[in-house]
Amino acid sequence: MSNKKRLIYGEKSVDTPIRRVRSTADYQFGKGIGDTLFPDNVTVEFSRSTGRIRYINLNGNRIATLRPTDGLLSLSIPAAQSLAKKCPYAHCYVTVRQDIAPFVVKGGDVFAAHVVKADPEIHAKDEVIVLDEAGQVVAVGRAALSSVEMSAFKAGVAVKVRHGRGGES
Repeated sequence: MSNKKRLIYGEKSVDTPIRRVRSTADYQFGKGIGDTLFPDNVTVEFSRSTGRIRYINLNGNRIATLRPTDGLLSLSIPAAQSLAKKCPYAHCYVTVRQDIAPFVVKGGDVFAAHVVKADPEIHAKDEVIVLDEAGQVVAVGRAALSSVEMSAFKAGVAVKVRHGRGGES
């Protein structure tokens, strides 16, 4: 099925699956992120039931999932590490205190009181990458608060962690 879709879409088409994924990444994380995060050798898997894009793999490893609920990307730890290394200007970073990072690495949620810095473009329900104060990726998850709220609040969950670095390499 995927070979057939590759032939149908072709490289010259305006709406290839990889272009769609790259455009989503640009919208979600900032201009130019899609080309950096998803090189030409990524493979796209489609949902068997809907035929829509579901998973994006690089060298046989899943690096992102296109969420069917909102059409946005959920990143894996390797994708987050690649993004943090290559694109420090992306709009998706939440930095936590160094002493809290070991708990977040294990999959613990990030509380507002532990947030040192959050990119100003972050809104509630955005996909975020959690960094320690040294700039190392510790987790990926979904913001429960906007960046303004993360800075203002002293209690409550700021980021619902999906994967800590300890759960994925």
